[in-house]
Amino acid sequence: MSATLKEIARRTGKSITTVSRALADYGDVSPETKALVRRVADELGYTPNLLAQRLQKRRSDTIGLILPTFGPRFSDPFFSEFLAGVGNTAAEHNYDLLVSTQEPGERELQVYRQKVQSRQVDGFVIVRTRRQDARIAYLREAAFPFVAFGRTETTAAGDLDFSFVDVDGAQGMRLIGEYLIGLGHRRIACLAPPPDLFFAGPRLEGLRQAMEAHNLEDACQVVLGDLTQKGGYEATLELLERQPRPTAIVACNDLMALGALRAIQERGLRVGEDVAVTGFDGIPMSEHSHPPLTTIHQPIYQIGKMVTEELIRLIHGTEGAPRQVMLEPELVIRQSCGAVVPD
Repeated sequence: MSATLKEIARRTGKSITTVSRALADYGDVSPETKALVRRVADELGYTPNLLAQRLQKRRSDTIGLILPTFGPRFSDPFFSEFLAGVGNTAAEHNYDLLVSTQEPGERELQVYRQKVQSRQVDGFVIVRTRRQDARIAYLREAAFPFVAFGRTETTAAGDLDFSFVDVDGAQGMRLIGEYLIGLGHRRIACLAPPPDLFFAGPRLEGLRQAMEAHNLEDACQVVLGDLTQKGGYEATLELLERQPRPTAIVACNDLMALGALRAIQERGLRVGEDVAVTGFDGIPMSEHSHPPLTTIHQPIYQIGKMVTEELIRLIHGTEGAPRQVMLEPELVIRQSCGAVVPD
C-alpha cells in the first residue's frame, strides 16, 4: 500500500500542506525542503493520487485526438507517425492521449461536444482540416484549447486566429511539377484528394502553377481519389485507359501513389520508364516500395510533437498570440519518376 502525505509529513517534520506543495514543485518551498520531502517520499514508496490531483486542478491531464475516418477501419501509416509524435510528447509532459475515430459529419461534432462538456480532455489536436471546418468553428466558439495540423479557408477576419502547423503544399507540388517537366514530361495527371479537405486546394494549385509556367495548363488531368491505396489503384487504372496516356502521375499523398505503382505494374508497364509516379508525405513505406517512391517529405513525427507542445502551452494558459508555423517541403527523388539516383 502506498505511503500517504501524512506519513511523509510525520517523517520529515513538515506540515501536510508543505509536503504537498513540495511534491508539486511550488516556488514558495525551499529547494532543501523539496529535496528532503522527495527523498522521504521515495523511501516510503509514495505514489501520488493522480485522480485527486486532477480533480483539484480541474483538469484531466488528457489530450484528445479524433481521427476522421472514411471506412470501417483506419490504417493510414501517415497517422502512425503523427500519433507517435503526439503520444510521445504528451507522455513527456505527463499527459495521457485519448484517441478515437469517427466519420466526418454531425456525429463527429457530437463527440467533440460531449468530450468538451464532460471535460474528458483538456484540449484537442485537429487533423485533416477542412476548407470550412465545423470542428474548429465549434472549439473556437467554446473557447476550448486546440491546435490544428493544417489550415482552413479564410472567409472572414479572424478565421485563422488559431494555432496551427502546416506544410507549404503549393510549394511542394510546384517542386514536383518543375522536376517532372524538367525530365521531359508534358502529359501529367494528378490523383487529387477529396475537395473539402483544405490541403487539396494548395496542392492542386501548386501543380497547376508549375504547368502554367511552361504553357502546359491544358495538359494536366485531374482524377479525384480518397487518399487510400485502393483509391489510387482504381484511379490509375482509369487514367491508363485514356488516350493519350499520361506519362507521369502525381499523387497528392503517398498511399494513392503506392496504389498507382501497383496498377501500372499490373498493366505490364514500367514505373519510371513508361509512367513516372510521385507522392506526397514521405511515409516510411515510400522508401521501401518497388521502385522507391519520389515524394515530398514532411516531418510527420516532428509535426505531431510541435502541435502537442503548442497545445500544452495553451492548456496552461500561457499568454501570447497563436503560434502559426509554415514548414518548407523537401523533394525526395527516387527511382519511381525515372531518375537515376546514386547509391
